[in-house]
Amino acid sequence: MTHVVCQPCYDCKYTDCVAVCPVECFWNDDKMLYIDPADCIDCEACVPECPVEAIYAEANVPATWTSFVSLNAEQSAALKSAGDGHITEKQDPKEGSGCKKKS
Repeated sequence: MTHVVCQPCYDCKYTDCVAVCPVECFWNDDKMLYIDPADCIDCEACVPECPVEAIYAEANVPATWTSFVSLNAEQSAALKSAGDGHITEKQDPKEGSGCKKKS
């Protein structure tokens, strides 16, 4: 099993999760972060670090967000193949208009 970054991360990139990932399986583009399912070891370290509650175990992804399972796999593979977007350290947040950080 792997973890999946879902809708709350779209246009609302916080990278707290990236800093705690022991296998550096996060990738990103202009809009959000993605977890590479080939590299994720299901340690759950990233889950409590996400201030917008966007990361779920694949088996627990809400039904309305199931498309994010394949999106994470496809986008992380495409970014990895292009050699672009690997993220291993916390960066400044990028908050778009739809961003809703949890208190």
